[in-house]
Amino acid sequence: MRNTPTPSSSQTELVHFPEALQAIRKGVVSVQARQCFQEGVEHLQTGDAAAAVAALSRSVEHAPCFPEAHVFLGIAHSLTYNMYPAMDHLEEAGRLAPDSFAAHYALAQLNFKLRIPKRGYEVAQQALRCVETVEQRKMLTQLLKDERQLERNGIGRPSFDKPFGKAMLLLGCSTVAAVIMVAFVLMR
Repeated sequence: MRNTPTPSSSQTELVHFPEALQAIRKGVVSVQARQCFQEGVEHLQTGDAAAAVAALSRSVEHAPCFPEAHVFLGIAHSLTYNMYPAMDHLEEAGRLAPDSFAAHYALAQLNFKLRIPKRGYEVAQQALRCVETVEQRKMLTQLLKDERQLERNGIGRPSFDKPFGKAMLLLGCSTVAAVIMVAFVLMR
């Protein structure tokens, strides 16, 4: 018999999270998806976000309904400054697992970092409904406390949520009409 090297225990053990275990037990997550997920988490733990994006993207390809993979892929994208894919994956994780604290917390944190406080507070409320431990409650409380502190000390930013009023639309149309008339007169 030939002695073949056996992989170390750190290579064969999957990183388990309670929610991920539930998805694995339901048969939603394939072996390839779990392996890619583990590889991606290991890359995140070592600080290699770009490699984590590649591994976690493969995990999502193998199991598109694996919310934890979407959460970690969203985090990895945010660490590589790809904010649109980060938002997309975190929102997808929240849709796939509406009771996932991690998905909602990470999305709220990203919204606050991107200075979208209204959306951040909405998602933080969803995260609050998903709190299961004291540590989660402390994390969320600290996030909200930090955001409120930033708002108090920061510069007020305009909100572009409101549509233009009638007076503003009339002023804009009048200005455009005046510019067209001036251009028409100068062309003659």
